[in-house]
Amino acid sequence: MKTAMTRTLLAGALAAGLSGGAFAQQGVTDTEVVIGSNGDLSGIFAPFNVQAIKAAQLRFDQQNEEGGVHGRKLRLVTEDHGYQLPRAQANFNKLVNSDKVFAMILNLGTPMNLAGYQIMDRVKVANISPLTSAKALLEQDDPHGLHYLAGSSYYDHLQQGVAYLAESEGAQNICAMYIPSDFGKEIQNGAKDKAEELGLNWAAETTHKPDEQEFVGALTKLRDAGCDTVALALGVRQIIITLGTARKLGWNDVNFIGSSAGFHEAIASQPFADGYYAAAAWADYKPRLDTPEVKEWYDAYKARYNEEPGMAAILGFGAAETVIAGLEQAGPELTPESFREGMEKVQFHDAVGDVEVTYGPGDRQGGDVIVISRVEAGEFKEVARVTADGSEVPERASAGEKAVESAN
Repeated sequence: MKTAMTRTLLAGALAAGLSGGAFAQQGVTDTEVVIGSNGDLSGIFAPFNVQAIKAAQLRFDQQNEEGGVHGRKLRLVTEDHGYQLPRAQANFNKLVNSDKVFAMILNLGTPMNLAGYQIMDRVKVANISPLTSAKALLEQDDPHGLHYLAGSSYYDHLQQGVAYLAESEGAQNICAMYIPSDFGKEIQNGAKDKAEELGLNWAAETTHKPDEQEFVGALTKLRDAGCDTVALALGVRQIIITLGTARKLGWNDVNFIGSSAGFHEAIASQPFADGYYAAAAWADYKPRLDTPEVKEWYDAYKARYNEEPGMAAILGFGAAETVIAGLEQAGPELTPESFREGMEKVQFHDAVGDVEVTYGPGDRQGGDVIVISRVEAGEFKEVARVTADGSEVPERASAGEKAVESAN
């Protein structure tokens, strides 16, 4: 009797779990896939997050109007951590365990993502295109093969950025201003390691709090140390203040260079920003507005939000496009395992970011290029495009060609 009752209860529980559709998978029903995002919508990196969410939502809405993916609509659930780690941890817990998301995109912050993996990995929630380029995310233990970085790392950005400035500007005395977090230390390490490799002088460095707004003392120290190149690992507003303060101090014989975290139109638009460099994993779309696909995206974003899309919107589009491609390749029987297998087949040209995106078995980094840009007349102009080993990137290699090259 007891055994029969146990079997009846188990059968009932299974039926309840599968009622309303064939799927008991977290975040998946016959009609919907729930995608989460845990970002900075109000803190120092909000300029890189707000438009990213808007662009991703726009792309999801467009896909939903076409019937979704395999008949499932995409629903995006977002939370704001304000670049505060305790809030980020609470948000991950809510999104994964209460909202029951299937996957996450555009999670901002290196320390936030590293902490979030403890929660996401536990229930096989994929982390796709986080808003950080930290190589630590790929070095982190990935028990289910579900950690996906969009492109090249902060470390590689500064490695190749310093190499470019050494060759093109004769850089000799390399320095850094950085937030001493995982994010900042990776940028500092990239610049310092390349300086040592090239036989350049590592002259000085200064560290800063995320909310710091006064840099006269730091800049005076670096100028007195003879720095001719300064790597920046700061927030967008902090970089703007740094550049403006350097000009007010009359310090003009110096090059400042940021990573993807410093590749933002708010910096380029400043009247004192000409000459500022940034090395990132994508290119600005503005020089390519005559490309039909880019113009169509630009017009759709502006019509929806009544504002021009910026760098963050480029990232939001790329992340959404990657998720959609992965879901399509995964097929209708959606599980973390089928999604991983689907992501391993993803190959496409991101026309907005102008990069080739390719994932594969054991390859969790979508793009490989480092685009080095310089501010001229208020806009970023591309000056070089290389790979992590410094090789020049061909004019345009298809995603298929990239996959063949990777295999050889």
